[in-house]
Amino acid sequence: MNPNVKNIRSARVEFAAAADLDAMAGLLTELFTQEEDFRPERGKQLAGLRLILENPEIGQLFVLRVDGHVVGMANALITISTAEGKRVVLLEDVIVKAAFRGRELGRHLIDSIYKWAKERDFSRITLLTDKSNKNARRFYARMGFDRSAMRVLRKTVF
Repeated sequence: MNPNVKNIRSARVEFAAAADLDAMAGLLTELFTQEEDFRPERGKQLAGLRLILENPEIGQLFVLRVDGHVVGMANALITISTAEGKRVVLLEDVIVKAAFRGRELGRHLIDSIYKWAKERDFSRITLLTDKSNKNARRFYARMGFDRSAMRVLRKTVF
């Protein structure tokens, strides 16, 4: 697919379907190529996407379509905050294809997820981004995300 980016006729954010998984795995390859902590492994990405798609109680997959083609995505994982006593969202895998950036499409994607979360009475959306990804950090700041005093730590479970 090589759509003419200058002539975008329609952009929609929708819930993902099984038919979108291949395109989403391609987007995750683009994303994980940019990130410091992760490497693309298509089989693992497809398995993770399927887990979310088949278990809507743990999260929701969103796709950004331009003229019918998937050009962006995000996943909203659902968890509970004991600090807030409510359900919250951990937003992951936010990406818009490089050729489509700078056209307010990422804003449309995030705004749609925010509206979805608000309608379902989630109290917070948290996300992580690479500290070296200045463009993403600026984008999220423009979208109203504040820095947290929390520091991310992790330990792999085998």
